[in-house]
Amino acid sequence: MNKNKFGIVLPIILLSYFMILLDNSVIFTSTVKIANELNLNAQTLSWVTNAYALTFGGFLLLAGKAGDVYGRKKIFLVGLTIFSVASLMVGLSVSGIMIITMRAIQGLGASILAPTTLALLMDNYHGAMRTKTIEYYGATGGLGASLGLVIGGLIASNFSWRYGFLLNVPIGLLMIFLTIKYVHSEHARLGSLDWTGSIMSVLGLSSLVYSISGNVHQLFFFIYAIILIIAFIIKESVSENPIMPLKIFKDNERSSAYIARFFFLGAMIAYFFLTPQAMQEVYGYTPLLAAIAFLPETIPQFLSATLLTKLNSRYTNHQLLIFGVTTTFIGLLISTLIGIDHGYWWSIGLPMIVIGIGQGFALSPLTVSGVSNTTPDIAGSASGVVNTMHQIGSSFGLSIVVALTSQYHLPNVSFNHSLIVITSLMLIALVASLNIIIHKKI
Repeated sequence: MNKNKFGIVLPIILLSYFMILLDNSVIFTSTVKIANELNLNAQTLSWVTNAYALTFGGFLLLAGKAGDVYGRKKIFLVGLTIFSVASLMVGLSVSGIMIITMRAIQGLGASILAPTTLALLMDNYHGAMRTKTIEYYGATGGLGASLGLVIGGLIASNFSWRYGFLLNVPIGLLMIFLTIKYVHSEHARLGSLDWTGSIMSVLGLSSLVYSISGNVHQLFFFIYAIILIIAFIIKESVSENPIMPLKIFKDNERSSAYIARFFFLGAMIAYFFLTPQAMQEVYGYTPLLAAIAFLPETIPQFLSATLLTKLNSRYTNHQLLIFGVTTTFIGLLISTLIGIDHGYWWSIGLPMIVIGIGQGFALSPLTVSGVSNTTPDIAGSASGVVNTMHQIGSSFGLSIVVALTSQYHLPNVSFNHSLIVITSLMLIALVASLNIIIHKKI
């Protein structure tokens, strides 16, 4: 590969990553139409999102390790195939059970793709080029989430929400062809997969989220989740081939970045999920208008992510990270203090500009810190943990916000209280980010 050119591998990886994150948010501006067409209540509707996020996050650790053991290219192709087939079935869903099940399988495919994409970047690029590609990767993550809202609204208003998923099929087939043709296959490493640990992590994390958002036996599932998570940690500490080597967390920068990412995405996915609904319910917006109303967030995020690549040589990753998370927190705080009752521009539009700038600056540095100081033997696992925190944090944050505000039935009151919880989650992310700087100075 030419040392000055990224080649075709980078577009393949970024487009694949963009596709899976797009589906994590494309559903948000389509929720009202999905609920009406499939007769879903609010709680069942939330599981259309949570089913995807839980299997996405739950299997990430296993998928990251699988790439290390069997080879990134082979696992990448498996993920593309599963994701494409599941996307087809989501688009053809005729009931709540079917769409939730297919979304769970789609999340499984995404869980295979996400850590493998990041690990492939680390395999194919080195030095300054690796830093640049990781920045592009982080920016793609933010844009996938934001543009998913816009694309979902456009499709739901003008066509059918189903097309947002059916479009993945030809894109997935194209990615499979390009991967086979252009992505070089590396030798698989010796080792085996910790299936027991993987099952423990999936059941533990799923039970934890259900204990927050479920209707019955919540205490039982919470206790069950804690037992499984503790058992998983013990299992990983003695396993010869752990899916989550505990030494990953010995580095303060990585562990702080994981915590920051968990709560950052928990806040932002809840914001993305609830804001389009609030605009439709409080302001009477159509899905298309709600999608367009997100442009004050999407455009600044894109511009900030683009500017970030130029500022990286002038400022440290830690400085950019703190600026991004702080700015996002300020944007959410402004929206919280104003409330939704003062009209779109004051309540949502102007704060969105600040939030978009913050997101554009925060996500790439969070990714860089999450895979910092890694060695080849833990690169795939570290990548898996980055994406695990992304997805489980998303599901956790949404469940917490919905659980703490479910007693409020008026849309404006519910959304205003949701903003308080969302901003609190972002504050935790900011504290975790500051811990990186404090530790470095010490």
